[in-house]
Amino acid sequence: MELILLRHGKAEDNHPQGDSARALVEKGRHQARRAGRILQAAGLIPEIVLTSPLVRALQTADEFCQAAGIPGPVVQGWLACGCSPETALTELAAFPDFTRVAIVGHEPDLSRIIQWCIGAYGAAIHMKKGALACLRIDPPSRYGTLIYLVPPKLTGDLDL
Repeated sequence: MELILLRHGKAEDNHPQGDSARALVEKGRHQARRAGRILQAAGLIPEIVLTSPLVRALQTADEFCQAAGIPGPVVQGWLACGCSPETALTELAAFPDFTRVAIVGHEPDLSRIIQWCIGAYGAAIHMKKGALACLRIDPPSRYGTLIYLVPPKLTGDLDL
């Protein structure tokens, strides 16, 4: 399986209803759409997009899917803040029929999944808001290969 990781885009600093209700700001919507267009242009569209239920992640996933021209995301509670790599790989094993899956989530969860899968737990990996990464994995096996990690700053000037 190719596992695409997308960190939610830039969101409000706070929200009266709490952290889970924080919405994307326009820059975050732009980051999500750009990620969708980048993968579409590269022919790397996921077959399914799984997302955290938190508002900023769900909005990122929606914008990503619209820009990529694919069906909307599937909400997965296990992707909410605090998801361990072990949990992620166990849950992903429930999707064996998909060769390319995207998950939209949060930090430090996504970086920890990368660290865990490449055997570099504790390494200084940090996914910026709107960043894309891809691992080649075989869930629920722990080990994988990092295919790419693209910070949003690198793709900011692309006209897609």
